[in-house]
Amino acid sequence: MASADPRISSVRLASLETRYPRTVGRNARLGSHGSGPDSHVAVLVTEDGRTGWGLFEGSPGDVARVEGRLLSELIDPATGIRDDAEHWLDIALHDLLGVVLDVPVHALLGGSGSPDVAVYDGAVYFDDLDPDDAPRGVGVLVEECRADAALGFRDFKLKIGRGNKWLPREAGDARDIEVTRAVRDAFPDARILVDANDGYARDGFITYLEAVADVGLFWVEEPFLDDADDLKALRSWLDAHSPETRIAEGETSPDVAALRPVAAAGSIDVLLMDVMSYGLTAWRRLMPELVVDGVHGSPHAWGRPLKTRYAAHLAAGLGNVEIVEGVPGTVAGVDPRLLGPVDGVLRLGDAPGFGIPVPEDAHLRPIG
Repeated sequence: MASADPRISSVRLASLETRYPRTVGRNARLGSHGSGPDSHVAVLVTEDGRTGWGLFEGSPGDVARVEGRLLSELIDPATGIRDDAEHWLDIALHDLLGVVLDVPVHALLGGSGSPDVAVYDGAVYFDDLDPDDAPRGVGVLVEECRADAALGFRDFKLKIGRGNKWLPREAGDARDIEVTRAVRDAFPDARILVDANDGYARDGFITYLEAVADVGLFWVEEPFLDDADDLKALRSWLDAHSPETRIAEGETSPDVAALRPVAAAGSIDVLLMDVMSYGLTAWRRLMPELVVDGVHGSPHAWGRPLKTRYAAHLAAGLGNVEIVEGVPGTVAGVDPRLLGPVDGVLRLGDAPGFGIPVPEDAHLRPIG
């Protein structure tokens, strides 16, 4: 008979090949993002043979702290991991707990949102600037949006801020405007989000907004380096000209304690801390407080398609999330239907844990 509180017998560390459908280019701060980073995962196996697994980032923690311990010593169903030393296993422990309790993670988290989660395409970078000797121009970005629409995406986040590093300021800002308008013309019904990766100053960003005011942006993300006064001024401008447009902040090196009062004052509408580096357990603590503050969440998920699945479970479980970041791509040994949206929606279902079977051994390349 399966134990209601099994003991962890082993922790297996492995790498899974992860690939984007195309090479992803530059953003306002960084060079090419490549064709997809491999994914490091931990597979937890209990003494009675049940498994849970998930991504971890950075160096693994101490496996000896985990092997031989009861699941209840590592994770509390009501709150998440019990010790920050197991932060690296936040995802895998939640997955295993869902398997043991025979519930999906979104139900474990409270089921406060819909299990049908809106997902936007987060893979539209500065590919118009590549290659250096024969840039492809704006048309390639519209083509990429069409390709991603064929994968099931209906909403698109556009990287902007070309004038921060890659083009002269005036030419870069003009290209940002051209891209925004071209995608809107091609997709009149899409939600369009823009992400500057802090590649503007306040006045320059408002000038950009003036040029695309009729586009109806869904949100603007990290427009400039965090500054409470600048964010307040931006919110005031948007209230006067595009009141439905959200301001999203908190992806890059977030100081959550500093951002929260700015958000509570109305100058940030959506907080973005990463589903991995900030963590599922931390989001479980924070989200009820954001609800009180009138602030939404949407965990950053870029980099690996598995992160989109985790962020969607968080959205469906905790609620207070309007849309999550999609990462087009494949993960070796994982059914692609579990990672991508249909008509813009990732449907989670009721499979236990995160609902993704452990990949077969042939796909799990040992690490460590």
